[in-house]
Amino acid sequence: MAKLEFFFDCSSPWTYLAFTRIHDIIARTRAETVWCPILVGGVFNAVNKDVYDRRANPDPRKASYSGKDLQDWARLAGIEIGKPQPFPVNAVLEMRCCLAAQEKGKLIPFAREAFKAYWGDLQDVGKPEVIAQVCRAAGLNPEEILARAAAQDIKDKLRANTEELIARGGFGSPTMFVNGDDMYFGNDRLPLVEAALTRAQ
Repeated sequence: MAKLEFFFDCSSPWTYLAFTRIHDIIARTRAETVWCPILVGGVFNAVNKDVYDRRANPDPRKASYSGKDLQDWARLAGIEIGKPQPFPVNAVLEMRCCLAAQEKGKLIPFAREAFKAYWGDLQDVGKPEVIAQVCRAAGLNPEEILARAAAQDIKDKLRANTEELIARGGFGSPTMFVNGDDMYFGNDRLPLVEAALTRAQ
């Protein structure tokens, strides 16, 4: 059986696109899937600090096209991607709660609602009260998930996932691995991911 590892942070719009689209690929390829929440800011701080300079001093032509490109992809995927503030958002609580939701078998509904809250509804997912709304929408108990997210082992797990991605050559979100060492980065690589999973079946 083909194995897919999906390393992701909900604060990335391109990850929202990939997360939305990857489920059909998983269904078609019947891939065993491992979802790996990370903190993409930790990845950037370690191996991709250039991203901060590009955000602070964007090329206007490239920025204009990038905005159009994002909306073209959002239209194709059938989702809304707006311009939330703050951007970037502090995603630490959100991603720790992803891990807490994963323990309950509800990572996918939690992540889906978290993406929608930030990119579609333009809410600040760095705030506990917004995450509580996300929990309720995903069928989770907010108090339980927020309390679990504060536990040291959840904090350690998020850090370990992030460090694992860096150690394996990753530099952003989403990063996908097929059968261990075949790495793909970005929403636009999903056709290659599907081809690799199909070959690996």
